[in-house]
Amino acid sequence: MKIEKITVLGSGTMGHGIAQISAMVGYKVALRDIDQSFLDKAMEKIRWSINKLVEKNKLSREEADATLARITTHVDLKEALRDSDLVIEAVPEDLNLKKKVYSEVDRYAEEKTIYASNTSTLPITELASLTSRPNRFIGIHFFNPPQLMKLVEVIPSSSTEQEIIDTAIGYVRKVEKEPVLCKKDVAGFIVNRIFIPLVHEAAWILEEEKVEMRSIDASVKYKLGFPMGIFELADYTGIDVVHKATVEMHARDKKVINPSPLIEKLYKENRLGQKNGKGFYDYQQGSYTRIDLKEDEATYDPIRLLAVAINNASWLITNDVSSKEDVEKALRLGMGLRYSVFELAKNYGYDRIVNTLNKLSIRTEFYKPDPLLIKLK
Repeated sequence: MKIEKITVLGSGTMGHGIAQISAMVGYKVALRDIDQSFLDKAMEKIRWSINKLVEKNKLSREEADATLARITTHVDLKEALRDSDLVIEAVPEDLNLKKKVYSEVDRYAEEKTIYASNTSTLPITELASLTSRPNRFIGIHFFNPPQLMKLVEVIPSSSTEQEIIDTAIGYVRKVEKEPVLCKKDVAGFIVNRIFIPLVHEAAWILEEEKVEMRSIDASVKYKLGFPMGIFELADYTGIDVVHKATVEMHARDKKVINPSPLIEKLYKENRLGQKNGKGFYDYQQGSYTRIDLKEDEATYDPIRLLAVAINNASWLITNDVSSKEDVEKALRLGMGLRYSVFELAKNYGYDRIVNTLNKLSIRTEFYKPDPLLIKLK
């Protein structure tokens, strides 16, 4: 199916990023929000980002001007949806808000228009059921920021037509991103199915094993090859985002997370991470700061964290949600992991991994070793 015009609903960080990368490869883009001031701010950010590319000689001035000319801004939804081939919804992660948006989109969207959501946690089948065309609905989950992150998860609903899946994957490749297909609409999709439980596991370790936070983070960074510590990564993502994902995922599948009360506590105390200067760590507000973790601080054995990560990765493969190659690609591109989790598990020993999970599974089914791990052992 040919895509020429894209409508992006929501002009926040994700929305304006998706609009920019789509316009850069030649798509006509209608960026829509409920207030012109939001759109003006979004266009300022797009112009800034494109000007940076010109400064770095990654884009010519002519290409930059042509990109900006392909983006129009709209408050009027009917106008934004006129002649649209693909609508990508990127409004906040609130099911009631999305329900309202889709009921309005249904009123004006043309018959040819494909519906897509950039949701990171809400089930695609549930969102599709809010519309009049669940068979033409798909999840296209970009990672933040879309301009830089290469990974995009493509998630069909239970009734999405194959042609729509193929078209979505084609669009992702056209915007020069790497698609991974999440074949089943499971809680957390691929990356969050592994990342969100890891944040909670690290919080449990903090409480139960009385290990220094910096030691856990340094071990995750230097021993497991994460781009930053797990607490630092949670702060970078946003504690509000982690909490919201936790609530949505756990509500739909109790076995997917062993929720630590610490995450909800931080959220309620408004310790949201980098965005407001305080999360697990304290930051200088208004500027992006990395935690200066030293290799000699990596004194913690991160076997428990690796066990949880490899168990969830194995679950995705066992349940035919994703292939091993796509799981590893998703973790490399979506979480920045330097090493394959399966290679790490092999190095640490599958026996140790399974024994660690068995000891923990006395408390809750969350830790029950996946059959794939038993086989690898």
